[in-house]
Amino acid sequence: MRHRHVRRRAAAAVAVASVLAAGLAALPQGASASSHREAPLIAGEPRLDNTDLYAFVSPDAPDKVTMVANWIPFEEPNGGPNFYQFASDAAYDVNIDNDGDARADIVYRWTFTDHYRNPNTFLYNTGVVTSLTDPDLNFYQTYKLERIAGHEHTTLISNGKVAPSNTGPASMPNYAALRQQAVTQIPGGGKSFTGQADDPFFADLRVFDLLYGGNLSEVGQDTLKGYNVNAVALQVPSKDLALGGSVSRNPVVGIWSTTSRKRMEVTETVPDESDAEHGRAQVSRLGMPLVNEVVIPVGRKNEFNATRPVDDAKFLPYVTSPEVPKLVNAIYHIPAPATPRNDLVEVFLTGVCKACGPVQADLNSQLLNKDVVASRFRPSEQLRLNMAVPPSASPSRMGVLGGDLAGFPNGRRLADDTIDITLQAAEGILLPNPAPGVSGLGDGVDANEHAFGNAFPYLALPNAVSVNQS
Repeated sequence: MRHRHVRRRAAAAVAVASVLAAGLAALPQGASASSHREAPLIAGEPRLDNTDLYAFVSPDAPDKVTMVANWIPFEEPNGGPNFYQFASDAAYDVNIDNDGDARADIVYRWTFTDHYRNPNTFLYNTGVVTSLTDPDLNFYQTYKLERIAGHEHTTLISNGKVAPSNTGPASMPNYAALRQQAVTQIPGGGKSFTGQADDPFFADLRVFDLLYGGNLSEVGQDTLKGYNVNAVALQVPSKDLALGGSVSRNPVVGIWSTTSRKRMEVTETVPDESDAEHGRAQVSRLGMPLVNEVVIPVGRKNEFNATRPVDDAKFLPYVTSPEVPKLVNAIYHIPAPATPRNDLVEVFLTGVCKACGPVQADLNSQLLNKDVVASRFRPSEQLRLNMAVPPSASPSRMGVLGGDLAGFPNGRRLADDTIDITLQAAEGILLPNPAPGVSGLGDGVDANEHAFGNAFPYLALPNAVSVNQS
């Protein structure tokens, strides 16, 4: 929340909402830490902890969609000797729902294998590493990438190479070259990347200290600055995701990431059909940012992580009567919008469309797909993307609220300011006559500390300097 803006006039909020409505109306017919250590159980399993999910039409390849999913929050760059790796006993999935029934129609799955060249040393690397096959890279991982569509399992990559943790400039003097070597081509025009990256999420997480100190004295510090994550990134032709393979008829998809591991190692889980044959259970889940973090109460966070979207109706009361506006009202005296919050149901559970709720615009609900059977549609928490919206020539960090239809909550780009957008949405920016000050709400952190790339995988290179030195 930026102090100088917290009391902006209501007219400013109305203006932003007007830009939103006008921009959405222009969309051709037919043509949203955020989750770092968010639940009690997953906080103790960082390798399985989804931190963020991104999905956007690729700016340099507008006929393709890029999806980025991150795991392992708060990776300290100098965290040796073992550094950071994907779990070898888990499945890392990106799920696609293109018909709106809240079930995965397509699953992209990464599974990882550990390798040691020399088990008789404590070192991660025994010398200068100049390639992913360098004998001085003692520990390395490989992966298999599968595409699962119904009963059809297709192996896209059988022995992909993972970019290692960045142990520092002496050990890895050209980490950018290692990153590039970890980009693997997929038959049919796609690309895959797995490895370490700078954490692209930017936010002041002192929000948990009584909403920035109870007096806005704690804003403007990027809590994630200097930390890394482990990332998977995938770029595929848009038609590979669209219902019936037709982006022109069916441009909207819903996306969420999950982590599953051996069922005997978890409790209170809801099995996913795609994992039943493998004896796995889902232990982490992420679609829209901040949902499990600040919408779901602590007593049900583990349950949400284990729940499939098709069963999301049981969490509906936390969306229709959210806690955050009540806290903002109690601490900062900004009136909470009246409940039930059907505008938030539309943003988080159905996607935005004129037939979906009070936001009278068509944007990113699967109900806009011409071949969707409306009777099978199920509201559920997903990150929804309209693949027919082209990349913006002048992206706004405020996404749709800034008049930029290619941004959050229409998918999520790396530079979208999800904290500010979500907070303003929670305070009623999409409703008529929002309270004074709503359009100025935010955490004072407007961008990542590193610039993002212009080509796949777009993520910034991982940090090598210790956080307490940066």
